Amino acid sequence: MNILVVGPSWVGDMVMSQSLLLRLKADHPDCNIDVLAPDWCRPVLARMPQINQAIAMPVGHGSLQWSVRKELASTLSAKGYDQAIVLPNSLKSALVPWMAKIPRRTGWHGEMRYGLLNDRRKLDTTAFPLMVQRYIALAEPKKDSATELQQLLRPKLTVDLSQQQAVCEQFSLNNDVVAFCPGAEFGPAKRWPHFHFAKLASLLIAEGKQIFCLGSAKDSAAIGQIKSLLSEVELGKFVDVSGQTSLTQAIDILAKAQAIVSNDSGLMHIGAAVGTPLVALYGPTSPDFTPPLSDNCEVIRLIDGFIKARKGDAEQGYHQSMIDITPQLVLEKLQLLGVQCEY
Repeated sequence: MNILVVGPSWVGDMVMSQSLLLRLKADHPDCNIDVLAPDWCRPVLARMPQINQAIAMPVGHGSLQWSVRKELASTLSAKGYDQAIVLPNSLKSALVPWMAKIPRRTGWHGEMRYGLLNDRRKLDTTAFPLMVQRYIALAEPKKDSATELQQLLRPKLTVDLSQQQAVCEQFSLNNDVVAFCPGAEFGPAKRWPHFHFAKLASLLIAEGKQIFCLGSAKDSAAIGQIKSLLSEVELGKFVDVSGQTSLTQAIDILAKAQAIVSNDSGLMHIGAAVGTPLVALYGPTSPDFTPPLSDNCEVIRLIDGFIKARKGDAEQGYHQSMIDITPQLVLEKLQLLGVQCEY
């Protein structure tokens, strides 16, 4: 059985999609699974052994580019897929499997995808409150799609030990590292304030920890704000590699860390998928839909519901619910996860 999975466009969602791949392999051990994904997500797929091939999606997020999709579909039609499972709910995401004439095209109803999908499911949000449950349900027969999934197979990314050792040597990481992931897409409302990250860094450094700060080049300014509040001595124990590591290197570093402190972000989901003790910080967004899929995690959220906000009303666009999460509270959660701190 040859299956094409049309993957989501965001790193965190792609990590969660591994649960679907695990379910497919559990149901069909000999199946071959290819995943169609944007370039920025493909490094994550390289750490999922369930995948036969990660295929580049040459069309940008939200772009139509009909002729490009048609050319890709022509290539895919020669691969003889038996089924396509379309994870995004957009109409555009269902076009390539339809153009490639894959016999069975499975997905949720989404954006009026009549005809494009011939195994179209009606979503029961009560039965499947989590995004990952909605992914996994598409692996099961349609008649079972409204039943509760009894087993949630959690993502588990592989680690390249040789690359891990090399990157630790490159950045002089020791064995007592706490990783910070202070970035988050879509504005500052999802971010824990830089002054809280700085205070927590000071407390941990005083306990002999090394802080390793990960993020993309877009996060460098936010991390610079954290560094501006640290003393010269503390900066000697604060390693900033924003924009300097590949996504696979970030996976290996997060697997090496003693613990992770992260906003709701793709790196948070990666941290959960490598099993490192994790403190996940939530404000306007809700862990009720896309929680970190780990038993080794403490989630902090001080409000209820979902608030659609890219910028909060507080200082520098922070959301008040994130400001209200104190460094002392995060430190207490780290201690619950086994991080040795006397403070």
